[in-house]
Amino acid sequence: MHRRIALGVVSSALATALVAGCSSSGSSSTNSAPQDTSSGPVKLTYWAWAPGLDKVVDIWNKANPDIQVTVEKQASGDDLLTKVITAAKAGGGPDLVQAEYQALPTLVSNSVLADISKQDGSAQSKFASGIWSQVTLGSNAVYAIPQDSGPLMFYYRTDLFQKYGLTVPTTWDEFAADARKLRQQDKSKYLTTFSANDPGLFAGLAQQAGAKWWTTSGDTWNVALNDAATKKVASFWGGLVKEGAIDNSPMYTPAWSKALDNGTQIAWVSAVWAPGVLTSSAPSGKGKWAMAPLPQWTKGQNVTGSWGGSSTGVLANSKHQDAAAKFALWLNTDPAAVAALVKNSYVYPAATEAQTGDALKTAPDYFSNQPDFYTQAAKIAATTAPAAWGPNVNTAYSAFKDAFGKAAQAKSDFTAALDTVEQTTVADMKKQGFKTAG
Repeated sequence: MHRRIALGVVSSALATALVAGCSSSGSSSTNSAPQDTSSGPVKLTYWAWAPGLDKVVDIWNKANPDIQVTVEKQASGDDLLTKVITAAKAGGGPDLVQAEYQALPTLVSNSVLADISKQDGSAQSKFASGIWSQVTLGSNAVYAIPQDSGPLMFYYRTDLFQKYGLTVPTTWDEFAADARKLRQQDKSKYLTTFSANDPGLFAGLAQQAGAKWWTTSGDTWNVALNDAATKKVASFWGGLVKEGAIDNSPMYTPAWSKALDNGTQIAWVSAVWAPGVLTSSAPSGKGKWAMAPLPQWTKGQNVTGSWGGSSTGVLANSKHQDAAAKFALWLNTDPAAVAALVKNSYVYPAATEAQTGDALKTAPDYFSNQPDFYTQAAKIAATTAPAAWGPNVNTAYSAFKDAFGKAAQAKSDFTAALDTVEQTTVADMKKQGFKTAG
């Protein structure tokens, strides 16, 4: 299942910067939330988009008659972000929301989420430090409980790699060599494509390279979407597109699915959720694909980026913050709940123990030829690099799709497109009232 968010870490000064750029009058403090003193079962609403969550919630409701949760299915991405901010500013909204990691700074800057640090118990110990930092935003506050993640990996057709004498790349230089060698042998095939229609993949690749797109210094946001690490990634992929070593067509189109299915494209840089996409997009490749760690910028390194992930946040407007926090903890840390999430919602759990638990003991059916799929995935997930998100990721992503989409089709300079994304993002932040540098 495709998850369009990556991991993020922001400095400990984030809270100051968020408040400085926020024009709303709400508060994310649990102390200021209205409390419901009515009798009877506590009734919570949960806005979320993941499939099958109602089946997971049924387990909770049967065991907790005093706290009943209702899932209200929502659209994902910017649609949900806009809807929940609008509802919160009007004094309403749900009790809980499924929030992508990259959306958390935006929700906090708009005073949508409560600080549940007093209710989170020992949750921190159940997650990798990089994952937990995403929901704390580098501060002592806790704005959500991690739910799932999407570490990046390298997927390839084993039969076609063997046919064309290609080796599984361990570095990006080897990746480029494979791409060129394949084109020299068969002009009808590409190693992969560069796609601008989902910025999450590029963000994960920049994350692996060490990019820090948004950081703070006091009440100032330092914006560096075109930092040296990101320019390295843009130049690498732009160079391959320009010379024709890889394709420049977008992902998630019928043509792209056909290319994966018939072997016109024989590899894909993707995340742990890729088996679900390959099952539907390339059904004839079942048992022919394999997964390996992401190529490294320096031989011997062991680091990956992330493409996907979400969390469960409690709204500052909720009259039942304690009950909501209790449910959020159960949903994302209880073994039975996490196993149900894996089965019904197809998530790759953020909870460390769950990544090697019984729920993921068996490899995806599509990868039955690689029985240790999830064992290897857990090892890769543990190497996920930190990233830094800001309050207007949606603007940056929109600018990316526009600028990089044009550059990919024209086979023009990707670093120039990156500068455009930086300029657009900074201008938008200034317009919103944030103090910026970069």
